[in-house]
Amino acid sequence: MAEPSRAFVTGALGFIGRAVAERLRGRGAEVRGVDLRGDASLGAVAGDVSRAGDWQRHAEGCDLVVHTAASVSMKNEPGPIWRANVLGTRHALDAAREAGARRFLHLSSVTVFSFDFPDHVTEAYPVRANGVPYVDTKVASEAVVLAAHAAGEVPCTVVRPADVYGPGSRPWTILPVQEISRGRFALPAMGRGVFSPLFIDNLVDGILLAATRDEGAGQVFTLSDGVGVTTSEFFGHYGRLLDKRVPVLPTGAAKLLAAGAARLARMTGNDTEVNASSAAYLAREGTYSIDKARSMLGYEPKVDLAEGMGATTQWLRREHL
Repeated sequence: MAEPSRAFVTGALGFIGRAVAERLRGRGAEVRGVDLRGDASLGAVAGDVSRAGDWQRHAEGCDLVVHTAASVSMKNEPGPIWRANVLGTRHALDAAREAGARRFLHLSSVTVFSFDFPDHVTEAYPVRANGVPYVDTKVASEAVVLAAHAAGEVPCTVVRPADVYGPGSRPWTILPVQEISRGRFALPAMGRGVFSPLFIDNLVDGILLAATRDEGAGQVFTLSDGVGVTTSEFFGHYGRLLDKRVPVLPTGAAKLLAAGAARLARMTGNDTEVNASSAAYLAREGTYSIDKARSMLGYEPKVDLAEGMGATTQWLRREHL
């Protein structure tokens, strides 16, 4: 596929969507988008992808549709998460088809491998639901996208990002820093769980390669920085920044503690991502292969953990977080 002249991004004002839109503009494309709130200066209209609506017509004439909008949460809220992640994907596909797009890029997640998988797992490993709504809806949304590709609706590509961090990341930068600062963050598996970092700039590189290479049509690609580190090493960066120790616990104790924290949050009306599912996720024992993206797309992560954490730390300080 040639370089897109017009692109449409769902979740255009979010962490990943905004980064993709900025990069596309830098490459000379006209970029439009949709988000829960609009921003005319960025070409984004207000809309909820879980509902069909006028926002879909905003994609008219776009060569590329990048679907980043999703509910990213380990909460046990199947209804809202299903509507956002599965119905939202179907509605974004409808918009791409009606727009005559030449490629639909769907942002999935490595959670489709569930939490127990072989080290250096590849795209050939079967995906599977595990009862966690976020995981199950990502598995289902991939099926929707690949079925649309097979039916000839629009050429589609699926990207499975690993643990995306960097300036503006809610799951792996803002929330951990907040919880560590409040003394409400502990690592399961005694801090020996495997974390697969993916700096935001590396992710955007991979997304645009997957979206614009002819070889990417109909394919699924896993993206990470190509390394796995212990959770103690990754979150230890934030602990040192805050001058806080990050506690470690056996996995069983961490799950019990997290489940109790989730119950307390529900009782007090507070919002938290601390729960048994998030504890299980941080106890993973394996990482992800990026060999397919390297061989088919020429993907190579350029920003390593030290450089990425340096940029993230500078941003956290600027934002007084």
